[in-house]
Amino acid sequence: MTREEAGRVALDALAKIQWNVSMILEAKAVESEKVRNWLINHLTHHTFTSHQDQMTASLQFGNLNVQVIDGLAKVLGGLTRNFKAALQTGGDGADLYYASDEPNADGDGL
Repeated sequence: MTREEAGRVALDALAKIQWNVSMILEAKAVESEKVRNWLINHLTHHTFTSHQDQMTASLQFGNLNVQVIDGLAKVLGGLTRNFKAALQTGGDGADLYYASDEPNADGDGL
């Protein structure tokens, strides 16, 4: 497998990972909407003895969702940073080369 083919395979893998993360985020959004609807219908002022208890319970549900989404966003950000380090574009953005292909200080590419 040539370096170019390996790069294509790696980029394809990254695209698949990003697609899977987007599917997870979409499912999490649907789940969050369901939780929101359940909270609106079931956690009323009659359920709790004080407003503080009601707010605490509601915020616990929201906090869990935010932590999951934040974790997924960090994973995706890390993948993106790693690929930016591996792949570099030229000054005009037209030519793509691997960071390991950059010429050394002598300019001989070795």
